[in-house]
Amino acid sequence: MDTILSALNESQLEAVKKIDDPILILAGAGSGKTKTITSRLAYLVGAVGIDPANTLTLTFTNKAANEMRERALSLLRNADLKVIYPPLLCTFHKFGLLFLKFHINRLERKNNFIVIDSDDKKRILKSFEIEMPTSVVSNEISHYKNSFLTPELAKEQAGSKQYEMIASLYERYETYLLQNNLVDFDDLLTLTYKILDKDAKLCEETSRRYQYIMVDEYQDTNDLQYKLLKKLCFAHSNICVVGDDDQSIYGWRGANIKNILEFPQMFDNTTIIKLEYNYRSTDEILRAANELIEHNRSRLGKVLKSTKGKGKEVQFMESPDENAEASAVAMRVKKLIDNGVNPKEIAILYRINALSRSLEEGLNRMHIPFKMVGGVKFYERTEIKDLISYLRIIINPHDDFSLLRIINRPKRGLGKVTIDKIAYLADSAKLSIYDFMRKNMEIIKETASKKSYEKLIEFLEGIESVANINSSYDLIDEIERTFGIRRYYKELPDSIERTLNIDEFFGLFRDYIKQNPQATIDMFLNEIALQSEQDQIDGDSINIMSVHASKGLEFEHLFVIGMEEGFFPLIGESNDMEEERRLGYVAITRAKKELTLSYSASRFYKGRRTDLTKSRFLNEAGVCGGGLIIEKNSEFKKGDLIKHKIFGIGRVTEVTKIKKECKLRINFGGDKRDILSTFVEKI
Repeated sequence: MDTILSALNESQLEAVKKIDDPILILAGAGSGKTKTITSRLAYLVGAVGIDPANTLTLTFTNKAANEMRERALSLLRNADLKVIYPPLLCTFHKFGLLFLKFHINRLERKNNFIVIDSDDKKRILKSFEIEMPTSVVSNEISHYKNSFLTPELAKEQAGSKQYEMIASLYERYETYLLQNNLVDFDDLLTLTYKILDKDAKLCEETSRRYQYIMVDEYQDTNDLQYKLLKKLCFAHSNICVVGDDDQSIYGWRGANIKNILEFPQMFDNTTIIKLEYNYRSTDEILRAANELIEHNRSRLGKVLKSTKGKGKEVQFMESPDENAEASAVAMRVKKLIDNGVNPKEIAILYRINALSRSLEEGLNRMHIPFKMVGGVKFYERTEIKDLISYLRIIINPHDDFSLLRIINRPKRGLGKVTIDKIAYLADSAKLSIYDFMRKNMEIIKETASKKSYEKLIEFLEGIESVANINSSYDLIDEIERTFGIRRYYKELPDSIERTLNIDEFFGLFRDYIKQNPQATIDMFLNEIALQSEQDQIDGDSINIMSVHASKGLEFEHLFVIGMEEGFFPLIGESNDMEEERRLGYVAITRAKKELTLSYSASRFYKGRRTDLTKSRFLNEAGVCGGGLIIEKNSEFKKGDLIKHKIFGIGRVTEVTKIKKECKLRINFGGDKRDILSTFVEKI
C-alpha cells in the first residue's frame, strides 16, 4: 500500500486518504483521475479494511468501468492483498439493470425482462405508423421519463396538438413495453429511482449496503442521476465525485452542469480537491486550453500545469475551402504515418458531422485507412439486429417486436398486408403473434399462399427446435443451420461486409459463453445492449470523429478542422456559448504531443458556398488573431464561493467596482461583510 500511495502527487494523495463525508475532486484533463479513483478504491479495501461489497463506483461507459476494475484489482494484487470478490464498479445503467433484476417485482413486473436500445425504441414507435420523425418522439419520451411524467400527466401538460399526439404515442409505447416485458434505457434508472422512492426501508438498506460511493465524470450527470445518488446516500454522506466542470459538454443530452458547480451546496461539509497536474499534454497545448477556458464565467476554476514540459507550438492551418483543407490534412497525416507514427495515435475532430464528407474523400484519395467513430454502430447494423431478434425469440417467442422483424427475414414470401393481417388477428384475439399462429394456422392458410404457409410452419418448428438446444455454446450455430441468416445475407450485393459482421457476432457470442459458462442468453443480450460506441475503438487506422465522441480519449497527433464562426463555435438560439467553449477545451486537451487547428475560408454547406470568418476560439486560445474577442474571466461574480484567511468560506452576494479593485459583499454563514477582492481567493 505504501508503494501505491508513493506513486501519487500531493493532491491525489489527499483525495485518496480523505475517506468520510462528501468529496468533490476537480480533475483536469489528463490529471490522472483514473489513477486517483482506482488508488482510492484500493486504499478503502486494502488499507482501511472496507468490505468490497460496501463500495459502489459508477461510470458512464463499459470501457471505463472495465479499465478501472482491472486497475484497482491490479493495485491490490501488487500489494499482496487478496480480494475474494471484486468491488461493484459499473455504469449507472448497469447498476440499474442489476437492481431491477432483484427488485422490479415490487412494481408487479417479471424480472426476466429484456433491455431494448434506442434503435429498438425507434422501430417500436415506427410500427405505430406515426406521422412525425421517430427521433423527435423518442427524445420527447425520454424527456418525459427523466422528468417523471406519466403518459397521463404528459397529456394534461400538452400545450398543442403535436404534444398531445406525442403523449398519446408515449402511452401506446409504455403499454407495448409492459405487454412484451421490455424496458428501455431510461427505465433502468427511472424504475430504480421509483422503487427506492416508494420504499423507504429498501432505500435505507440499499444505502447501508453501499457505504462508500464514487462517481466518475460527475459533470455529465443529469437530474435523475443526481436524485438517484441522493437516494443511495440516504443513510450516509460518504460520496466522492470526480469530474471537470470545464469538460461538461452534454447539456443537449440532459447533463446538468449545476450538479458539479453546486455540489458543495447539495451535499453538506464537502471537501474540494483540485487535480491540476497534467500528465498528457505539453506546455504549449495546455497554454492554449487554459487561455481558452478562462473566458468562461460559470466555472469553479483551475489551471492545468504540464509535467511533460515544452513541445511544439500549436499549429494553425488555413485553407481556401473544405476540399483543400481535407487534402492538406490528409497529406500531413500521410507524412506522419510514413515517418513511423502509429495510425491509432492520429485523430481528426470536427464539431458537426456534416464536415466529415470532404474529410473522408480527402483521406480516401490518399489511401489512408480511417475509422469513423460515431457512424453506424456494430449492434445497430441490420444483419446484427436480425441475429439479436432471433436470440430474443428463442428465449421469449411472445416478443412480438422481435418476431415481426424476422418473420420475413430471410424472405418467406410474406407480404406486408399478410403480416399486418396476422398481427391484427393476434391482437384481436389478445394473443401474442406466436401463440396465434400456433393455434390458428388454418386461418392463416386462407390468407397466405401455400408456399408462405409452409414456410411459416417451418419457421415455427425451427423456433421450438432451437429453443430445445441444451448447449448455449452451440446455439448460435443451430440458429444458422435452421434459419440461414448468414446464407441469406451472402446473396446480397454488399455481402462481404455483412457476412464479416455476422462472423464477428458469432465469435463474440461464443467467446462470451466460453468466458461465462453459467450465463444465460438474456444476460448476453442485456450485456451487449449496454455497449457504447467508444467500446468499439480499436485497430490500426486513424480515427475521425466528432468532438463529443472524442471525450475521454487521447492522441499523440491531433487535428481539429472547421475552426470557423458558425461551425465551431456552433451558433444558434439553442446553443450555449460556454458549452461550446468547453467543447473547444475538450478538443484541445485530447492532444498529447502535436495539435493543429484548421480554418477554411469557405465551405459548401446546405446547398451553397459560404464565406467564413475565423473562430473566436482561435483568438481566445492565443493561436492566431481574428474572430470575436471575449474578456477573460478574471473577476469575481455573484454566487462565487470564496475563502478568507480569517472568516473562512463564504459566498459572494454582491460585486461593486471601485476603479481597478472590486468590493465584495460576502455571506459567511449568515455573517455578511464587505471585503476587497484582493483579500480573498476563489474556491
